[in-house]
Amino acid sequence: MEESSETLRSVSQSRLEAQWVVGFVDGEGCFYVGINSHPEMKAGFQVLPEFTVVQHERDVQLLHALKQFFGCGVVRRNHGDRMAYRVRNIQHLRERIIPFFEKHPLKSKKQVDFMKFRKILLLMERGEHLKPEGIEQIREIASKMNTQRER
Repeated sequence: MEESSETLRSVSQSRLEAQWVVGFVDGEGCFYVGINSHPEMKAGFQVLPEFTVVQHERDVQLLHALKQFFGCGVVRRNHGDRMAYRVRNIQHLRERIIPFFEKHPLKSKKQVDFMKFRKILLLMERGEHLKPEGIEQIREIASKMNTQRER
């Protein structure tokens, strides 16, 4: 157990390596797009893309290391003894998270979710989230993310 916490300490104190981040996100990360009713928005809905990594609070230093690595996002309590690193800022997603995972692709099936997430951000960049037909297109893509897949 002591060796494990020593390893975690050294990971959080040193500069993370890209392939370590890829592996960690493959196992613990999530690309998510929420679509909420919002009457004040032009299309009546708000699109909320989010990149999240959740860990038990004992490993919160890993989440802080990710925050430092990407230079954006927040680390907050998720619920109970779980902590989360989240990036919701569209500019940070577009300029930091997306380019990183384009350059360093995920190795698991999570790459499929990343590509859908990226496509939704591109649609948002073009203003499609401000039109009813764009919301439907985004909803269709988002509905196929984070589902159980055949192994």
